[in-house]
Amino acid sequence: MSSDPAIGLKLGTEPRFERNHPTSIAAVCSRSFGDALQRIARYKQLTCPEEIRVRRKAQETSVEFFYLEAREPQPDVLVDMVLSWILSVGRHGTDGQITPLRVDLARPAMHRALLESHFGCRVRFKAHRNVLIFRSSDLDLPFVTHNEELLAVIGTHVESELKVHNASVNVGQQVKETLSRTMAGKRPTLQDVAKELGLGARTLQRRLTDAGLTLQQLVEDTRRELARHYLKHSNVELNEIAFLLGFADANSFFRAFQLWEGTSPGEWRTRFCARAVEEHL
Repeated sequence: MSSDPAIGLKLGTEPRFERNHPTSIAAVCSRSFGDALQRIARYKQLTCPEEIRVRRKAQETSVEFFYLEAREPQPDVLVDMVLSWILSVGRHGTDGQITPLRVDLARPAMHRALLESHFGCRVRFKAHRNVLIFRSSDLDLPFVTHNEELLAVIGTHVESELKVHNASVNVGQQVKETLSRTMAGKRPTLQDVAKELGLGARTLQRRLTDAGLTLQQLVEDTRRELARHYLKHSNVELNEIAFLLGFADANSFFRAFQLWEGTSPGEWRTRFCARAVEEHL
């Protein structure tokens, strides 16, 4: 309802520690910025059907929010709030030492000066996704707010809640959600997935077998769903989609997509866009 263009940025910057959600407190008490991001991504699933995907490469690390049940574009205020919150945690923990490399926003150019002043970096509009990008070296910066005792108390409680939450979720869905977060640039193994879920590899394999599922099947299902999502809702280059889906190269992605849909990714995107225009008219 606010007419203030900075309302999202303000909502994402909470200076009073006692008002923070336990997830934020655990993040600020972490050892480093990278540790904080991993905790945020792990614990955020307790609050809503949302994922925070942290992708670390050699030079750059991106932080992106996904709303698993949303069908409409992300509201600008929400994007401003969550990206500002991530930066606020980093700045709080490092005593202001972190400045992003850039912010990519899907919206048309507006309020550039306001956003660049807040984030302290260049903002690129009309991007294919809403993402905050840091130097990968920033993830190794230690937190001056690190508090092992408080972290142990909060972490034990939140991990207990997470265990109950995970037990109530279908194992196949758990694995697919984990795959969607971790397959960028690689094909996760059973051991990788089990570690993310806080399980032993044998335990996860037993649960999959009991449910009549295989990791191979879930990898293929997840890749197909994500491929359709990226082709429908973004302008991501096909080579980048191949990387995000964990394929060794673009040709492997093209062959797999041909088997799934009976056509090439480029042709499928063209047809979808044409249908969307016709429905709009």
